[in-house]
Amino acid sequence: MNTNNEKHNLIVGLAALVSIIVVVGAIGIFALRPEPSVIQGEAEATEYRVSGKVPGRIEMFFAEEGDMVKKGDTLVFIDSPEVRAKLAQATAARAAAQAQDNKALKGARKEQISGAYEIWQKAKVGEDIMRKSYNRVKNLYEKGVVTAQKMDEVEAQYKAAQATARAAKTQYDMARNGAQQEDKDAAAALVARADGAISEVEAYMGELYLVSPTDGEVTARFPKTGELVGSGSPIMSITDLSDLWLTFAVREDELQGMGIGRVIEFYVPALGKERSWQAKITYMQARASYATWRATKTTGQFDVKTFEVKARPMTEVPGLLPGMTVIMK
Repeated sequence: MNTNNEKHNLIVGLAALVSIIVVVGAIGIFALRPEPSVIQGEAEATEYRVSGKVPGRIEMFFAEEGDMVKKGDTLVFIDSPEVRAKLAQATAARAAAQAQDNKALKGARKEQISGAYEIWQKAKVGEDIMRKSYNRVKNLYEKGVVTAQKMDEVEAQYKAAQATARAAKTQYDMARNGAQQEDKDAAAALVARADGAISEVEAYMGELYLVSPTDGEVTARFPKTGELVGSGSPIMSITDLSDLWLTFAVREDELQGMGIGRVIEFYVPALGKERSWQAKITYMQARASYATWRATKTTGQFDVKTFEVKARPMTEVPGLLPGMTVIMK
């Protein structure tokens, strides 16, 4: 009787031990099973920095952070007294150049022409009188009545009267014909240069009002109203939400099955795990940094490069925003 009980107890003990071993083994198998790796990425979008060419003071903003804007919408006005002063200077210089050009094209006034004509006529009268005097003295000189010195004096006076008449005629012709072509060309060039200066300043005036380069959301405003900004200083950031893509950091030992043009499946935790979308890989490139992992063998440690993988959603993902985490399945 005792022998049977001992055998029974031994069998029960062995069965219990086997059960415990099986349970522990099963638990160990499930516990030690490696968890599937999670490839995590981030949604990104094209971002534009709005900046101006002209230094000045922020006078007014026309959009707040979070506002949706359209391409060409006015975003900010920069006040620049220096640019307005340069425009006034350029306008005044243009007016002076135009006056010079008008004078060159119009020529001398009627009063100037008339005065030059009268001086010429007076010189002609003087020349005529000296010619008659010269002829009389010459006749007397040939008859021996006057001396050679007197003859030379009258001849010199006659030649001087001729030169005066010619000079007066030249002045009259100049007044009647107006400015020379070179003077007209120079005056026209001054007007053209003044026009160029005005166009340049007007271009800078247009830079005082900055507009949106694209449709998108105002995601950042850097200076405050009243602050000074320099040339090229970023003032606003506009994010084009229609140009979204996904960026993943993938170890090279996990790249199997990936390639340019391949389609992957992903979900967005912020939008719920129940729904997933597809995206097409458009870019793969090794990063400069490395991700180190340890192999199962203690003597098999080695470094594995990390690749940057970019993919664009094949359909619209409602609610997806830049910065959201995305998980590749």
